[in-house]
Amino acid sequence: MGQDLFDDIRPYRDGEVPDAMKRIASSDFFALLAAYVFPDRSVEDVREMVASIGTVWEFQHKVMYYVNEQVIRRSISELTYEGVDSLDKGAAHLFVANHRDIMLDASLLQNILVDNGMDTSEITFGANLMSPQLVVDIGRSNKMFRVERGGSPKDFYNKSRHLSDYIRQAIVDKGASVWIAQRNGRTKDGNDRTDQGIIKMFGMSQSNDKVRALASENIVPVAVSYEWEPCDVQKALELYQSRSQKYVKKPGEDISSILSGITSFKGRVHYCICPRITESDLQAYDSLTKVEFNRAVASLIDSRIFKGYRLYPNNFIAHDIRYGSRHFHSRYTSAQKKAFEEHMKILDTYDVDDMDALRDIFLGIYSNPVDNCL
Repeated sequence: MGQDLFDDIRPYRDGEVPDAMKRIASSDFFALLAAYVFPDRSVEDVREMVASIGTVWEFQHKVMYYVNEQVIRRSISELTYEGVDSLDKGAAHLFVANHRDIMLDASLLQNILVDNGMDTSEITFGANLMSPQLVVDIGRSNKMFRVERGGSPKDFYNKSRHLSDYIRQAIVDKGASVWIAQRNGRTKDGNDRTDQGIIKMFGMSQSNDKVRALASENIVPVAVSYEWEPCDVQKALELYQSRSQKYVKKPGEDISSILSGITSFKGRVHYCICPRITESDLQAYDSLTKVEFNRAVASLIDSRIFKGYRLYPNNFIAHDIRYGSRHFHSRYTSAQKKAFEEHMKILDTYDVDDMDALRDIFLGIYSNPVDNCL
């Protein structure tokens, strides 16, 4: 097979899947994974099935679909969604989503698409997460492609342009939808804001016409709302520590966050497929400079995500506690407030200098969406 311009970042092609499946099936962690995804089947039965898979479609529909089903069954009380009917099933879309969980935000959306007779999307995946080989094989067989970050300004520009070219090729040439987070890294404080640098990156691959560059990629904002925020305590602690010093991730922290997000109880989860960003929407900003244009488009995506939020009792409870009010007391019960306060007591087990500051950060994770939405 000849070299491809995007071999360094693209997902696996069908011809590369059989070898990846054999590596997955022989992994030391296979028995653990098989028992989680297929608890009613023997490990050897699952191993044989996985080793026989020969295409990306098979892997997604025979394995990854059931990974998500187990996550839903074990840690989500209700998964709901809206707006899927507005999608053109014959078109590719660039899903730009708020980002609360490393894996689940994109992964659960795939089941929603499949359940509605649509093809899955390709998914951006940070290069820092693309190791060891088992993760690489699962990710790239699941339509995930690498996003490289960091380096010198020149390196960063070249990586961004390369990513932009790949996304355009996927959507416009291959007709494949793509999921990407609205910013680098998860939102830690509940304030979902689109990084205008992401919008700039989208346009790099067709820089001569900023409106057409984005219109041709069919941008669809996606809002995901969790009743119980994945990794909420860990996020609060990271933000607390970041106030006084640069936060440095511990070895294995990303994998730990992925596992925590998968296994922790999330309660109700809601997806809103927001109205597409149309060429007419973008034409309204045509007279702006490129910097102003990128900022305006980012703001438009934010406004649609905010309108797509599903606010839960926890959001209103946190807002009332944080601001010492009863403004939203009609939106929750005393039992729901007690459950939230019990959950928040986990913070008391950590030795910090300023517990009030830590509590405020934690409450902000849940209360900031209320301010943005209402």
